[in-house]
Amino acid sequence: MKHYIGLDVSMKRTFICVINEHGKIVHEGSENTDPHLIANYLSKLSLEEITVGFESGSLTPYLMTGFKERAIDAVCMDARRLSPILALKINKTDKNDARGIAEALRAGMYTRVHCKPEESINRAILLTSRRALVEQQTHLKNTVRGLLKGHGIRLGSISAKKFAGAVMKQLEGCQEIVILSIKCLLDAFDKLVEETAKIDKKMLEVAYHDKEVQLLMTVPGVGPVTALTFKTEIFDANRFKDSRSVGAYLGMTPTQYASGETQKQGKTSKCGSKELRFLLVEAGVVILTRSKKWSKLKAWGLKIMRKKGLKKAAVAVGRKLAVIMHQMMLKEKEFIYGEPKAA
Repeated sequence: MKHYIGLDVSMKRTFICVINEHGKIVHEGSENTDPHLIANYLSKLSLEEITVGFESGSLTPYLMTGFKERAIDAVCMDARRLSPILALKINKTDKNDARGIAEALRAGMYTRVHCKPEESINRAILLTSRRALVEQQTHLKNTVRGLLKGHGIRLGSISAKKFAGAVMKQLEGCQEIVILSIKCLLDAFDKLVEETAKIDKKMLEVAYHDKEVQLLMTVPGVGPVTALTFKTEIFDANRFKDSRSVGAYLGMTPTQYASGETQKQGKTSKCGSKELRFLLVEAGVVILTRSKKWSKLKAWGLKIMRKKGLKKAAVAVGRKLAVIMHQMMLKEKEFIYGEPKAA
């Protein structure tokens, strides 16, 4: 008899619910959140054919890797789609959530989540670390600028490497307490710049040795950060049957509501990677405003910009850019600019 096992995962403890193919609860319990300990726990139950299901989350790669090593058929279920099903229970408890996950697994009422390979996880760590350093760097820079305004010192546009030197020149003649305070901030800022440069060097090295990333960088407005982020998020182009679904996957398509005679179209769904969505929109702005070479994509975006404005046009170009980049990964071809029609 086939058995379905629902796991309600938390950082320390995982609740386990086992039901058979008729929906009857066979066993309930809990174990520390470790895939090998959970596998040992299930092996003691001496069950026949089993399928394990759990919600997607931050521990998903860790659990999936462990279950694969133990040859356990595990399904990672989309937490957003599963949430309304679990909300049907009157009492929200870990025990009831494990039951709900097992029941959803048995009924097939779930959406399977594709788990990223180890290479994509490691690259995501690199990109996330870089973004954190850049954000802290920007925060310190703006803090120093704001503090200096109290003394009437207003700084113009200065590069990160020259920022500390320019500030110290402006502080000549200020009191010691001011110089000490600002210098401490500048020392931390310089250290962040130094560490960011190390990550940038590694990121460029990774991008240089990846053929798909090099292809994506042939798109105007797409640099190593955008190309590497896109490759890390998509990782396998073949998992999308239609390239147009990539835009929806990244939350760049409008939501729809239809009931009876009522039909409404809302704003973009904004699901998926916020970072990649921002980078694609930024690339759309570059294509529309700074790219000098003509392309079909730019001509299409300029028509929208005349009617709807730059903001909506940039989002539209970013969405279409995601579709084009997916096709480039599938066909392994560079970006095609096209030729303008004869007047």
